[in-house]
Amino acid sequence: MYGHSGGVAPLFLSLAFVAMTGSAWAQGNEVLRHGSGDPTLGKQSSEAELCQECHGADGRGTTAATPRLAGQFAAYLIKQVRDFRSGARKHSAMSVIAPNIADEDLVDIAAYFARQEAPPGPHASAESGLLPAASPAVARALFEQGDAARGIPACAACHGPDARGAVAGNVISPALRGQQLAYLRGQMASWKLGERRNDATGQMNALAAKLSAEEIEALAEYLSRL
Repeated sequence: MYGHSGGVAPLFLSLAFVAMTGSAWAQGNEVLRHGSGDPTLGKQSSEAELCQECHGADGRGTTAATPRLAGQFAAYLIKQVRDFRSGARKHSAMSVIAPNIADEDLVDIAAYFARQEAPPGPHASAESGLLPAASPAVARALFEQGDAARGIPACAACHGPDARGAVAGNVISPALRGQQLAYLRGQMASWKLGERRNDATGQMNALAAKLSAEEIEALAEYLSRL
């Protein structure tokens, strides 16, 4: 999975994550979701920085393994690019590209992709059924209820009942709904193996380690079809 982001530095958020209520919280959540950058400039910058080459002009990805950015939390996107830049998260392409994206452009790019319409579901995947998977019922149960006997919390507890992501304090749990199957599978496997460790809470590594390969495949298929 994408994992959780926390401690978003005051690039576009000088939001001190203090207790906010009512309209103040709603406004803060809106900034986290859509960002405060200029989406028009972001579209231009995303093209100049070659973001669209892999992620598409609409943020829906151009390959099965490329994550869809459309509708994702702007603050989460910024955090991930910064992690690629610092080495906290690694990827053959993004680790090279991220250091060349100026902070000002990053804020605008994140605002642009966050405002794109999230991929509609359900959608078919060319890879569906190629790997052994637990049943869809098992995947749904893990997503909605978790597995208390194994100490696995429900995915929905953090990522929201509709998998559109959620914010709790200073922790952003990204949207997973309609994400690329191959990407979801790969990220859960990376969490399980400890290859990815940029989760602010550390929860994803512990959770994924308890999932079988069949459960990972089933969850990836389930989420990609929402």
